[in-house]
Amino acid sequence: MSVQEQSALQDDGLSASCRFERWRDLVGRTRVTETTSAHVEAFTAELRLFDMGPAQLMATSFPSARFRRSERMIRSSDKELYHLTLLTAGSHALAGGDDQRETHGVGDLWLIDSSHPYDGRFCGAQVPGQEAPRAAGISVDLPISQLPVSPDRVRDLLGRRLSGRDGTGAVLADFLLSLERRAASLQPAEASRLGMVVVDLVSAWIARELDVENTLHPEARQQAMVESIRAFIRANLHDPELTPPTVAAAHSISVSYLHRLFTRYSDGETVSAFIRRQRLRKAHRDLADPALHSVPIHGIGVRCGIPGASEFSRAFKAAHGLSPREHRRQTLSKAADGATQIG
Repeated sequence: MSVQEQSALQDDGLSASCRFERWRDLVGRTRVTETTSAHVEAFTAELRLFDMGPAQLMATSFPSARFRRSERMIRSSDKELYHLTLLTAGSHALAGGDDQRETHGVGDLWLIDSSHPYDGRFCGAQVPGQEAPRAAGISVDLPISQLPVSPDRVRDLLGRRLSGRDGTGAVLADFLLSLERRAASLQPAEASRLGMVVVDLVSAWIARELDVENTLHPEARQQAMVESIRAFIRANLHDPELTPPTVAAAHSISVSYLHRLFTRYSDGETVSAFIRRQRLRKAHRDLADPALHSVPIHGIGVRCGIPGASEFSRAFKAAHGLSPREHRRQTLSKAADGATQIG
């Protein structure tokens, strides 16, 4: 496993102040800051740290908190790291040098580095399933030396509010969300390989924001292109006309180049196979969703880009070993039993 540390600092027998100190120590493994919170007396948090080879991945949720990094701290300890954050709950206000003031909301990305002072305030918001307001996010720490873009150029981006909802930012945000969900199950070699993908995507994102994509190594550009292709496919699974020619046209490349590029960075998997696998994965998830119980089974197939009822049933059973109807009945029955036991 690639989990470096995983802690649910809630009802764990520790006092609230001890939970806060434990959480602060874990956060301090990736960044040295003065960390404070107005909620120390009732503190709960979750934090997961993952070693991804060239990058460190952290996912955490917590009440409102403040992180301050001073010139004195920089002089004492500077690992020369970039810290990239994707906010998934709450809000964030950042004060930096030269009177910089920025605010960030859910879906925003921002980049800071360990070599410049900052003052960041996270404010919690109400989150479904949580009694108290929470702030939450996914962050990546990677050495400044790993990126091909000059730190002098990157300085223009530090602290700025950048969207994780469109363009290369959306590809990066989607990849981070997916990686965080899978990270605990990764073997070290796979985690390190995906850590390099993170470096390439961050490099491509920064280069696009600064309009200096010519500085990227060809492999970084190709990796970013493949992740963009995957994101496009996932966003268009409902379209039965989603085919390799459609994907190639959307990315202004030839079909032959699409096939060569995709199989190179997908362990030999073809574009068509990826589309089919993603469609059936979505169908598997949708059939188990109580909110979609009223949608007919053939309607789930349509939602996943497989409008033919018999084709959908055959493909689903071949992939998952059960017919769509059997899978829905089993998963919804288990969910109902669990709800009865809890009640």
